[in-house]
Amino acid sequence: MILEHADIRIDPARAAEFEEAILRGVQTVIAGARGFRGYKVNRSMESPGRYLLMIWWETLEDHTVGFRGSEAFTRWRAIVGPFFVQPPVVEHLELVGKS
Repeated sequence: MILEHADIRIDPARAAEFEEAILRGVQTVIAGARGFRGYKVNRSMESPGRYLLMIWWETLEDHTVGFRGSEAFTRWRAIVGPFFVQPPVVEHLELVGKS
């Protein structure tokens, strides 16, 4: 399983609106994608307007090829993209250890 980690920056004045949009977008668009296994959204306590979106995918290609190459990605970006003050920093991680 692969973890997609997206560091998202928005205008803090739009936080409530963004939170509704990101949750709606994940639940209605991303959750239907092949290989989607779950998600988590966290808001920074020290940096207003900073969010971490973590999505678990079955394979890297499920995200980078399947989802990003689909019409669903366009719908996703239409929902959350208007909130971004800069492009999100996205990385993919593999689990090394867990307790």
